[in-house]
Amino acid sequence: MAYATFAAGCFWGVEAAFRRVDGVRDVTVGYTGGSVEAPSYEQVCTGRTGHAEAVRVDYDPERVGFDELLAVFWDSHDPTQLNRQGPDVGTQYRSAIFVHDDHQAERARESLARVQERLRDKVVTEITPAGPFYPAEDYHQRYLEKRGMA
Repeated sequence: MAYATFAAGCFWGVEAAFRRVDGVRDVTVGYTGGSVEAPSYEQVCTGRTGHAEAVRVDYDPERVGFDELLAVFWDSHDPTQLNRQGPDVGTQYRSAIFVHDDHQAERARESLARVQERLRDKVVTEITPAGPFYPAEDYHQRYLEKRGMA
């Protein structure tokens, strides 16, 4: 069992994308990368907590590799948009890979370089060590699935 943590804009669509991956055991939406302990959605939305909306992916590395998860991450958002995705604007919607170990850090950096080669605009995705992850409120978990949209 292993974990990967990604931020790619609003966490609902990103969660749904990772849930479709064979070898992913669970996906939790939440907040990470900031300075406020156990923030609420309302606090994160102010942009003053430093947290990003993120997903923590619980996966079986024998069935799915971190590189495959990176591919889902890159495909699920526009990594050239600074602090936004579509109509969602603010640092909480930034593009980030929160790495859990040296292997993930190396693979993330190599992956980012490959993505940058394909794109004209600068990739603004942060690669940073994973810190505390705070699960979002229950109503955010499986949000699209609960509404028949995933």
